[in-house]
Amino acid sequence: MTGQVLRGRVLTFFERPEAIDDTASYGYWENGAAALRDGKIVWRGALNDLPEAYRHWTVRDHRPHLIVPGFIDTYSHFVQMGVIGAYGAKLLDWLRNYTFPEEARFADPVHAALVAGLFLDELICNGVTTAAVYASSHKVSADAFFAEALKRGLCMIAGKTLMDRNAPGDVCDTPQSGYDDSSALIAAWHGKGRLLYAVTPRFAITSSPQQLELTGALLKAYPDCYLQTHLSENDAEVAFTAELYPDEIDYLSVYQRYGLVGSRALFGHCLHLSPREISVMAESRSVAVFCPTSNMFLGSGLFNYAGLGEAGVRVSLASDVGGGTSYSMLTTAAEAYKVCQLQGLSLNPFETFYLLTLGNARALSLSHRIGTLEPGTDADLIVLDSRATPAMAARMANAASLADELFALQTLGDDRSVAATYVAGRSLKPARAV
Repeated sequence: MTGQVLRGRVLTFFERPEAIDDTASYGYWENGAAALRDGKIVWRGALNDLPEAYRHWTVRDHRPHLIVPGFIDTYSHFVQMGVIGAYGAKLLDWLRNYTFPEEARFADPVHAALVAGLFLDELICNGVTTAAVYASSHKVSADAFFAEALKRGLCMIAGKTLMDRNAPGDVCDTPQSGYDDSSALIAAWHGKGRLLYAVTPRFAITSSPQQLELTGALLKAYPDCYLQTHLSENDAEVAFTAELYPDEIDYLSVYQRYGLVGSRALFGHCLHLSPREISVMAESRSVAVFCPTSNMFLGSGLFNYAGLGEAGVRVSLASDVGGGTSYSMLTTAAEAYKVCQLQGLSLNPFETFYLLTLGNARALSLSHRIGTLEPGTDADLIVLDSRATPAMAARMANAASLADELFALQTLGDDRSVAATYVAGRSLKPARAV
């Protein structure tokens, strides 16, 4: 099958940048191109070096824009689309007053399918080509999400939320029904197309010991699935967890007891970790998920990006919609920079774009497939316009380097900066309604 060649300025990462001048950590071609065929990248580099075999392929000219791997969001809730930006609450009140009533609506498969489609289209508009996503506690909500993702050919990780206590009955399951539903969903969707499953206990507060025990059993039965949950987001949450599990050393030890830590475990937030918990996170290669817009919106605390990194903890960056307030990973990156600034670290823009692409792919153990423009990987790419708005164009008039441009994109950019989104080689970004 004939392929296509995308022209533009091409940027991809090889390693985490150690400093703003670490040019060995990435490849950048001012007059660049990427060749795509059958949903894969077959070549990337300087246009002058384009192999003869690809020179007759259809050309899509995106100059002067920047072509990068699709953005990756390592934690979000599609079922919270209707409560994003809900006013005036801390975490536990926010769940009780807004989130649980909204998630109860996802027992309706028609509603679940509608919102899943809207959510995925929003991600595509924002250049997010892979995300780790929580459904509600209703099996039909996860079925709807996977079905809509499959239609679009997306690489998505998702799971039905497990929760059997401390929540209204219409959003609770039971330990056995949660196990059975999850097993059925794994059989139906894990590995289908580009879809992957995450076993998803909401957090220790809403899962009984019996449910967490069966969660561990699921992971033993399906070791190539992910685990996603919350950890130490809020002081009141940490205190309540200690009341519910008085025999445990700390919050993370609850998850340890049931075999829920490891290299495929994604722990959202991780704001109030003890030294022991940090050590266990590092040793187990578990992932601490940095959710800056959510943490600030709910007043939960500041993520210790530098400290966790120095301790050897794997870190990813995520939106946490709907506690998080933007679907844009550019906006998320802007807030991450501010959180780091408050702690004496100026996060450099190359490291930021590494996080949004290869870094998050590595956190998901998927760097062999996504997050990079290396030949043989999936053709998920986005095209970024650093002059998408008058304000950005004015800023770019004073940009003297690629670092300036990337920082302007992350500081001022949003969905308008994403000129095109390619998913497995197909251009999918829909036009925005006026």
